Amino acid sequence: MNKINKQPLSSLGFGFIDPAFIPNGKDEYYLRNRQHRSKTLYRKLSAKEIQTLVRNDNSADDWNNIEVAPTFDPKLVKRCSFFGKIRIGKLEPLFHEFNNLRMPVGIYNSTIISCDIGDNVVIDQISFMSHIITGNDVLLVNIQELSSTDHAKFGNGVVKIGEDPAVRIWMELANENGGRKVLPFNGMLAADAWIWSKYRDNEKLLEKLQEFTDDKFDRKRGYYGKIGDRTVIKNCEIIKDAWIGTDAYIKGANKLKNITILSSTETSTQIGEGCELVNGIVGYGCRIFYGVKAVRFVMGTNSQLKYGARLINSFLGDNSTISCCEVLNSLLFPGHEQHHNNSFLCAAVIQGQSNLAAGATIGSNHNSRAADGELVANRGFWPGLCVSLKHNSYFASFSILAKGDFQAELNIQLPFSLISNGTDKNELVIMPGYWFEYNLYALARNSEKFPARDGRTDKRIYLEFDYLAPDTINEMLEGLTILETCTGEAYIKKNRSSSSSSVASVGRTLLQNDPDTVEQLTILLKGAENSRRPTRLTKVNTAYQNYHRLIRYYCVRELLSLKPNSNDWLNYLKSRCQKAQHKPSTWINVGGQLLREQALEQVKKNICNGKIKSWDQIHEWYYQQSKRYTADKLDHALSVLLQILNCSANQLSRNKILQLLEEAEQTQTWIMAQIRKSREKDYQNPFRKMLYNNEAEMEKVMGKLQDNPFISNLEEKEKLFQGQAAHLRVTLTKK
Repeated sequence: MNKINKQPLSSLGFGFIDPAFIPNGKDEYYLRNRQHRSKTLYRKLSAKEIQTLVRNDNSADDWNNIEVAPTFDPKLVKRCSFFGKIRIGKLEPLFHEFNNLRMPVGIYNSTIISCDIGDNVVIDQISFMSHIITGNDVLLVNIQELSSTDHAKFGNGVVKIGEDPAVRIWMELANENGGRKVLPFNGMLAADAWIWSKYRDNEKLLEKLQEFTDDKFDRKRGYYGKIGDRTVIKNCEIIKDAWIGTDAYIKGANKLKNITILSSTETSTQIGEGCELVNGIVGYGCRIFYGVKAVRFVMGTNSQLKYGARLINSFLGDNSTISCCEVLNSLLFPGHEQHHNNSFLCAAVIQGQSNLAAGATIGSNHNSRAADGELVANRGFWPGLCVSLKHNSYFASFSILAKGDFQAELNIQLPFSLISNGTDKNELVIMPGYWFEYNLYALARNSEKFPARDGRTDKRIYLEFDYLAPDTINEMLEGLTILETCTGEAYIKKNRSSSSSSVASVGRTLLQNDPDTVEQLTILLKGAENSRRPTRLTKVNTAYQNYHRLIRYYCVRELLSLKPNSNDWLNYLKSRCQKAQHKPSTWINVGGQLLREQALEQVKKNICNGKIKSWDQIHEWYYQQSKRYTADKLDHALSVLLQILNCSANQLSRNKILQLLEEAEQTQTWIMAQIRKSREKDYQNPFRKMLYNNEAEMEKVMGKLQDNPFISNLEEKEKLFQGQAAHLRVTLTKK
């Protein structure tokens, strides 16, 4: 039986906060007054104004409970019922227009309970508006329920005074069993969610992060829902316990409950028809349209949910788009793209610059003994059409999977690889370095498009989108060792030989000096798949050469940013190399920001020992790391340079640098040639050309290759690189 609590009508709008939770010396409006922040000097209604209001078919439990601004026109309030304490800003004979919606300023056809209403608002057909504070020039039209409760948390994972901790809202990221759950909060970044969900064995760290979250928000009861200046809300069903920023546009939403919607003049957020958002945080500049369902979620800045997408127990990073699909228990770093129907993501950490094709089944738990599987993919994860993967799996950066059902767990440590099923021989086939040979256009475009689409107004955190960066360079260095070891094993097995040298040394000698012999080998990789079938590596010679080529190119590219404080560039380089670590430092992708593992370990210690006391201080640390990223990346490049040259800083010579410089220029030319070559294939493919009557029609549809703006932009960057290289050559050859 439903328990209906009956109270006198005169008490409607009062007693919002239980007296037990009101501090001594305060009344039930003390938090409301703090929130309102209006400089308006309100006054009581005059007798004449009350007469006009009554004549316009308005009613109030007590007209003395209504206060208005000095500039208040009672003729602009019609057919409304007021209960509790009401404050109304100035109302002037104007009309507001927004997206062809034209409405007169005023309050019409609504029931309003204990609200503060800003200047020159449009409020019409609000069936139930309770405990809300609006800004100025707000338009609220045709809403069934717009209300707030005394225990509203606005999507933040906190509990109010007197609440059972069991009501706390958690996001169960990266694992369906809740073992990596975190508390959502306004201002949460992908890096915060990653650190919190990752280091579960550090109980002190977890304790501190929960403490920081609780301390970030006032646990007192009695905060009203807020709607910022110039926000437009129309034709919605239920909006409850919502904190909505300025300049937002919400139309046709079914339900928005326990939610913060961040919006501002510069980065307006929009929510459209049929959407239901519950227990979450929506970031600045987001777009959410057409039947979206989101529950227990956080959306970063400038992200989109569209066309029936479902986001549940998940974090969606900045500059991302999900449409037509379901995402559960996932942590998605900035730059995630998932556009097509039938694809879904389940219990995964996808580290950005990703694109999921239609029909992808990413990490289903249906074939597991328990719902505790996970999938982790580094930057640039691109599974192809109808790819099916199993928990637990790991993928190095820029892994692409050909269409297929992968029935066993995968552990792919080689970056830039194409992974496919060799059905003819029942084997897993990995082509390392695939992108460099066959689609460098797409790889380079991926690195260019995400910075161009970065809609954040606050870019103090540097998000790395370059495919050549400390994380991928380290993966390629490890990849070289893997290729050498596998090649050595294949050679020894084929020739049934023994050697005093290590297996990796045998492979290194072959790859560097005898590629023809390598071509004759069947090279297998152990531990890449949890199955009995073999894993075969293809194009090993080419991958080995390209890994080396691009690692050296990366080092030279970073060297060009070296700014000596003296005229002796070479000595300055040597002194800088002496300060760099001899072994390249380990880097970790933390929410799209690359951080040195050593620095990350230190900040974790500082959190645990109390030197860092809040999320704001953690975010400030991210900002400081971003400021030093360029210098840290240069130090990393110098360490890599010493390793691949197998020399000390003092052994660096002018001739060695000049040789590296010449090689880097050749690599830059090769990169541009590969980019053009991979795009040219689209113009030469007979199966593409067959749909056009002639080349002129094809160029009208596809555009001319020579007019490709992306290639033109890269050509300008190529000229810049060649100019910097030429300048350094002159500097080094001066006597």
